Amino acid sequence: MTQPGAGAGRESDWERRKRLAEVFGDTLPDTTSDERDDAPPEKDSATDRWLREQVPPHHGS
Repeated sequence: MTQPGAGAGRESDWERRKRLAEVFGDTLPDTTSDERDDAPPEKDSATDRWLREQVPPHHGS
């Protein structure tokens, strides 16, 4: 039994990345969700407001 690609030589890094991208697509975004501001600002809930009020003054705003 021969293995796929046997005798074809070793593929370069860019060829491997291209082949994997064709199969799996872009699996990782360039930035993470915490680095982006995609969502519109939401109205503060009572819990969020309460938590912000509990921050000690020496921690800033």
